[in-house]
Amino acid sequence: MRIKEMMRQEKVKPWLLQARFGIEKESQRVAIDGQLAKTDHPSKLGNRSFHPYIQTDFSETQLELITPVSDSVEEVLATLTAVHDVAQRSMSENEMMWPLSMPPALPEKEEDIVIAKLERHEDVLYRRFLAREYGKRKQMVSGIHFNFEYGWDLVKELHQAQDEYSCIEAFKTELYMKIARNFLRYRWLLTYLFGATPLSEENYFVDEDRPNEPVRSIRTSPFGYVNKPDVKVSYASLDQYSKDLAENVAQGRLSEEKEFYAPIRMRGGKKVADLFHTGIRYVELRNIDLNPFERIGINQEAVEFIHLFMLYLLWTDEKSPADEWVETGNKINDEVSLEHPYHQTAYIEEGRRIFAEMQEMVEELDLPVDNQLTNYQEWLEKPELTLAARLLKADEAEGQAVLGQQLGRKYYNIAYAHPYQLAGFAEMELSTQNMLFDAIQMGLEFDVMDRSDQFVFLKHGEHKEYVKNGNMTSKDTYISPLLMENKTVTKMVLDQAGFRVPLGETFTSIEKARRAYPRYAQQAFVIKPKSTNYGLGITIFKEGASLEDYIAGLKIAFKEDDSVLIEEFMEGTEYRFFVIDHQVKAVLLRIPANVVGDGVKTIKELVEEKNQDPLRGTHHRSPLELIQLGDLEKLMLKEQGFTINSVPPAEQQVFLRENSNISTGGDSIDITDEMHESYKEIAIAAVEALGAEISGIDLIIPDKDKPYKDEKDYGIIEANFNPAMHMHIYPYAGKGRRLTLEVLHLLFPELNK
Repeated sequence: MRIKEMMRQEKVKPWLLQARFGIEKESQRVAIDGQLAKTDHPSKLGNRSFHPYIQTDFSETQLELITPVSDSVEEVLATLTAVHDVAQRSMSENEMMWPLSMPPALPEKEEDIVIAKLERHEDVLYRRFLAREYGKRKQMVSGIHFNFEYGWDLVKELHQAQDEYSCIEAFKTELYMKIARNFLRYRWLLTYLFGATPLSEENYFVDEDRPNEPVRSIRTSPFGYVNKPDVKVSYASLDQYSKDLAENVAQGRLSEEKEFYAPIRMRGGKKVADLFHTGIRYVELRNIDLNPFERIGINQEAVEFIHLFMLYLLWTDEKSPADEWVETGNKINDEVSLEHPYHQTAYIEEGRRIFAEMQEMVEELDLPVDNQLTNYQEWLEKPELTLAARLLKADEAEGQAVLGQQLGRKYYNIAYAHPYQLAGFAEMELSTQNMLFDAIQMGLEFDVMDRSDQFVFLKHGEHKEYVKNGNMTSKDTYISPLLMENKTVTKMVLDQAGFRVPLGETFTSIEKARRAYPRYAQQAFVIKPKSTNYGLGITIFKEGASLEDYIAGLKIAFKEDDSVLIEEFMEGTEYRFFVIDHQVKAVLLRIPANVVGDGVKTIKELVEEKNQDPLRGTHHRSPLELIQLGDLEKLMLKEQGFTINSVPPAEQQVFLRENSNISTGGDSIDITDEMHESYKEIAIAAVEALGAEISGIDLIIPDKDKPYKDEKDYGIIEANFNPAMHMHIYPYAGKGRRLTLEVLHLLFPELNK
């Protein structure tokens, strides 16, 4: 096939960079001191045999982190980062992931290496077989398995650009067979660039041949975990490949097909024979060592280069006979893998040619790439820049084991620095991040459909659910959120159901509301938008207000909505009740944004100091929000006789808001266990009256310890259709309540709590 001509066609060019990616990353669990862990697979991760993202590989200490298929490099790395952090934070707090491909010092006795304790007996038997055939030590090495698939639109356009194959599946199969042959011929370049196993630790090689360390990559060399020399397979065609694998199994050289540890595997079905029906759907590259200088073992620049490399393998011609072409590549890779990391490779001229042809391909096809080629071409010329050389240099300074411990601890600290966030998705709303963390940990399949709109797809078996903003689910009818969004309608429904709500009225213009000023001037009242959330635009006047301040409060509210409520202010303390599935799962006391004077600093300086708390952030990405000094806060200070430049006396608490929303800088205190049950029953009944399954309902209660007797003992001021859960999970004080788990168990009752 004339692939170059096909790739040059204008209708093909728009699809050239279309691809799908998946990553499987292995890592050994170790104690903080760098010694191999002696514990079982983390119980928080459930059944590892069927967990879609976090499993065990050969040994009980070897994690295998698996991403779902992604359509972009950014997405697959974000998902790997998220899965990585879930795995780390599900382990014992005195354990971490070893960042190197080569394992730490292994036990002197091989029997002390524990095979994975899997549920299926046949899986355990297979690992016992591998232990007998290859020994346990060789299988303790870890790496990256990179799954790559050309985009379907690209394959279709290439198929239409030729006339040799009428069947697209046959065409696709031939494309991937060509890729496999060229990959095996040129994979030495990836070994040179990304090889990162120059040295072994104690007890890895015992009573056997070993390389003359240091080398570029023990793992991808003949001294790595490879099949025995008598296992031979042809890549001339899928048919011959399949026949040779079957012959190896029949002759006992392999126990089954999956024992064939090739640097590249063709994927599409459970067995190679399935490929004749499905076609080769994607390939799995198995020769990439962990990059110890990256927290997740690989970075975006490397993945983008591998993507270009896979296009180059399609672009460049191959030579026949096919098996000689492949065997030449195997020989070169063996040599390059055993070169000294500081030495220039013996195949530098071929490397220069590859880079020149890749650059030609990029320019001719007008591919929008950054500096990957330039950067890695510099690595070719300067071997000291390669991963193996950098690792060796660090080893010479302090030892590879010490470096592994230091890097592992560094990445451990990063994972725990913001435990309320999910790395890879940190720009999303915090409650959604926490729900995703729990979903991954529980083994639910997930897909973030729209990051900005917080839309997530979840799946368990054939059971599918869609969730927006962490707790907007199929369990609530369409009308319930609309009802709770409209504060006027919410009050009407609750009032008609017999609940006490504040009296008031709705206005659609500042002028109409202004005429009502005399009715409120001398009493406590609240101005709020009709249909907003997070406490935005609310002003509270506990002792009446001047006309000037009244107008200012109206302007703040009308910025958020075209209708505004003015209602009576209810005396008492405000509490947020989180109701789900007819149960109160959390109660929160929220203290309005405030600072405490020290007699020295101004209010502005005190706010800046309090905002240094790492729990405070913006846009619901942290458990607490930054305190603001906007118009509303300045108005509140004015009522107390302060400005932002005032210096309050020591120990005096100065409030900057009347409303106690965490989203406006308030403090959160969990009092779930202290709240009297009678008020919890009111909250549950009120949410039922609104027809909701999930709601954050706000009650004003003068005395929470006094049982409810009559309507003067409480008032309901608001119901929230999308209540923030993170403030309950990570309160300012008190016990955290993992409400995201409650949502997931409501959606998936088949999962054990």
